[in-house]
Amino acid sequence: MKRGKNYGSVSSTGGDDVRGRPMRQPGSGVSVRSARRAPRQSIVERMWKVFSKEEKIDYEGLDYEETEGEMELIELRKIDMLYSRHLNLARWLLMFVIGLITACVGFLVDVCVQKLSTLKFSWLGDSITECVQDDCLIVSFLKWLMLDLGFVLIATSLVNFVEPIAAGSGIPEVKCYLNGIKMPHVVRLSTLVTKIAGVIFSVCGGMTIGKEGPMVHAGAVIAAGVSQGKSTTLRFFKTDFFKYFRTDVEKRDFVAAGAAAGVAAAFGAPIGGVLFSLEEGSSFWNQRMTWRTFFCSMTSTFFLNLLLSGFRGGVWGELSNPGLINFGKFDDLQYSFQEVPWFIIIGISGGLFGALFIHLNLMLTRFRMKHIGRNKLMRVTETLVVASLTTAVAFTLLTLFDDCLPLEDEPESNPLQFFCPDHQYSAMASLVFNTPEVCIKSLFHASPQAFQRGTLLTFCICYYFLACITYGLSIPSGLFVPSILIGAAFGRMFALTVQSTEVGYTDPGSYALIGAAAFLAGMTRMTISLTVIVIEATGNVTFGLPIMVAVIMAKWIGDLFNEGIYDAHIELKGVPLLKWDPPRMARWALTAHDIMSYEITCVRLENKVGDIYNMLKQCKHSAFPVVMFNVASNQATFCGFILRTHLVMMLKYRVFTPNRNDQNAHKMTPDDFRAEYPRWPTIDEIKLTPDEMEMWLDVRHYMNASPPVLYECS
Repeated sequence: MKRGKNYGSVSSTGGDDVRGRPMRQPGSGVSVRSARRAPRQSIVERMWKVFSKEEKIDYEGLDYEETEGEMELIELRKIDMLYSRHLNLARWLLMFVIGLITACVGFLVDVCVQKLSTLKFSWLGDSITECVQDDCLIVSFLKWLMLDLGFVLIATSLVNFVEPIAAGSGIPEVKCYLNGIKMPHVVRLSTLVTKIAGVIFSVCGGMTIGKEGPMVHAGAVIAAGVSQGKSTTLRFFKTDFFKYFRTDVEKRDFVAAGAAAGVAAAFGAPIGGVLFSLEEGSSFWNQRMTWRTFFCSMTSTFFLNLLLSGFRGGVWGELSNPGLINFGKFDDLQYSFQEVPWFIIIGISGGLFGALFIHLNLMLTRFRMKHIGRNKLMRVTETLVVASLTTAVAFTLLTLFDDCLPLEDEPESNPLQFFCPDHQYSAMASLVFNTPEVCIKSLFHASPQAFQRGTLLTFCICYYFLACITYGLSIPSGLFVPSILIGAAFGRMFALTVQSTEVGYTDPGSYALIGAAAFLAGMTRMTISLTVIVIEATGNVTFGLPIMVAVIMAKWIGDLFNEGIYDAHIELKGVPLLKWDPPRMARWALTAHDIMSYEITCVRLENKVGDIYNMLKQCKHSAFPVVMFNVASNQATFCGFILRTHLVMMLKYRVFTPNRNDQNAHKMTPDDFRAEYPRWPTIDEIKLTPDEMEMWLDVRHYMNASPPVLYECS
């Protein structure tokens, strides 16, 4: 609810501050306490413990409230139609640049991963082929192990010693940022560099991860940096052309578009990227954002398609590679009504296994938080241990699993023979001795006889548990590709099982696609955006209904047990992100009066500089209510609120006067604040003389005079 000039009254204890002492004289920072006796804090404490899992971490809030103070209104009145069109054109230009740079980053990641993986598998393949004849497989295993450990060591060292927040996919952190939680370093340039380099070496190191998830975080960082027209890391990059966008509100909108561009680049799905940002990311949205975000996603998809088509196909200008992961074309997708129950079963399985995955991963994450914590050496060691285990499992499956098949059934153009007789290939090698993207394409498009059920079952179980222990390590990692790969193997195995019962013919590739969508939905709980992403990635809308059935069933079943993996990790970290629905107890048993603070540090319309300075030194709040105290009636009238950053900036720019009610004080403009954004000065950087401490500070020009107000009975 917006409040106008008729401010409501806030009850006061008359003349006492929070310690029960007489309130300071007019002009001082004051603390107002309600006349009603504060209830016991047990309810609040219980709610906090449940919400934060007893991990109390201080998080700052971003200023997503449109400030309506005198300073902002003066600037708004100066904006004419020409300048408004200039701003609108600048927004579209920035969306284009964000999409272009995101595409270039995705191209860089894909090229590096492909080149390094090709060299790695070529060298190791020659070594294994030679050692099969010379009986020296232990040498090949050691080469494989040392190569993977070297790659992973680089990735985990970058994360632990450069930017720890670059670990994981970054989707939970971006989601928190878009919903008003200030996550430290989440959109820094160093985070982007660490994320890009880390995910390249992690994927090449054979970890059970994908490079598509981190593209969401990369797109968000690119958008946050480009939209500001300056960089605190690259000090030579600074322009005032985009200075109007140096606010939390404007930056938030660009970050949402950048996240959508990252999804679009990962899957070649511009519409799916927009829906992902809307469904999973931001809770602030409007129609203008929809069009701009779609334009940004479309730009990212187009340029990445252009670059990848020239690199992979050798024909520049032929748009045949829309995303980092290519599902291939499904031209002959068909299904009958009798198969719908099978789709439902696959969806239920995706929800059950997704819920189990989240449960096991959360147990492991709690163990890590308790026994490893923030010890960097321990985190590096843990990552290397998991990398060693992953390589050992892959080598074991490769050497001990006997699943040789005739060459006419090979799933790819370059089959791997290894331990098989002549004119046969190893199906397991096609799954563990390739990049995840190549494996997914093989599961989707290989002939029905290309993989046996035992091969798929063994691979599915091993990859499932490896993905579970890998997610949460100190490396950049995505969960999209592991989920898709596990689901594709399960779906193909399910189709072969149905065929063996002679119930009817099923296409294993089509069921692999349904399984991939179901397992990804079971782990992430994405619905609309996931359906559109899969349809766009396959280029075929025929299987839209089966995909929707499987995705909805997976979400429904999974929600019976726990939340999606991203929301679960956000809650586990104690991030105060509000859920869509309030807790059941809050609906009928609690009002704002039960959980609100009763001892409030306030600012008056006119204050002594020394009082404001001391208040900021002692209090860490990010915003303060502004009140007008009437001594005669013992009432404090609420006038608005003012941000901590504004108060610090006022002290830095010396906008105070020797006398009270002096109208000759220097007036700051929004450009003064934009010049410091986002690295605001701290109160510790402000040095004042004794004479300045006795001067007066008037906050009327800078406070938000119409903030949203919630009554205590609400």
